[in-house]
Parts: sequence; structure tokens; C-alpha cells
Amino acid sequence: MALTHFDSDGHAHMVDVSDKAVTSRIAVAENHIKMQRETFDIISEGRAKKGDVLGVARLAGIMAAKRTADLIPLCHPLPITKVSVELEPDADLPGIRITATVKTTGQTGVEMEALTAASVTALTVYDMSKAVDKTMEIGGLRVVLKDGGKSGRFEAE
Repeated sequence: MALTHFDSDGHAHMVDVSDKAVTSRIAVAENHIKMQRETFDIISEGRAKKGDVLGVARLAGIMAAKRTADLIPLCHPLPITKVSVELEPDADLPGIRITATVKTTGQTGVEMEALTAASVTALTVYDMSKAVDKTMEIGGLRVVLKDGGKSGRFEAE
């Protein structure tokens, strides 16, 4: 199996998707941000001095998905048809579990957009909370679902 973003001479290039079929595509990515219990309580109780941490982080993730091609050099700009970002406080972590879902109808998938949305969502939680907790840790970033296109469906175990 070869890496698709390199030509026969080993140079990086944008993959030509012009011959691929236009299909409905979806990708779901997840990650989490762990934090101190006090930070978790501040966020989940809505007491952060910068405002609604989870609401702002959700919007940041949605915006990031739409800008993925500006951030990842070989990504295609895509007509995204849906982005949703779910943030679930998890007292056992303690922290926030993030799930980003991106949809399109196009010639290439939206895995990078979902991963970017989840990443920027977690980074925004960090940014809005770092004044009270510099020990936060972001982890677990992965694609948990990808469907559509020639390669079909993938679901993480």
C-alpha cells in the first residue's frame, strides 16, 4: 500500500480526485481534554471568567472544520454540508469528551475536517481555561467513523 500524497519521484502533491465519483461522505473524530477537578467544576458549572467555555469551543471547532484546507497543505477545499461538535463533561476523567462529525457530498472524504474540528475544540477549551489550569492534557484524537467513497465504511473498535 503506497502513500497517496507522493508522486513517483517521492515529491509531495495534492491527490487528483477528478475521476472519483461524487458520493455522500461522513467522518466522525473524537478526543478528550483532561483537567484538574476544580477546572472541570468551573467549566461544567459555567463559572469561567472568559464565558461559556463549551459554547465557544463548539463554535471554534465548527469554524476550524471549514478552514481545514487552509491549515493542512494537501487537503482539498470541500463543500462541507454539516459540522457538529458535541462536548460531553465526564466527571470520571475529569474533563471533556469531544466528538466532531463532518458531512459532505464530494469526491474525497472529510476525515481531516473532523480531526481538525475535534483538535481545535480541545485547544479552545485549553485556551479559555489555562489561567486556572496549565496541567490540562489533550489526548485520544482519532477517527471513529468514515463512510462513503470507494473505500467504503470504516468504524473504529
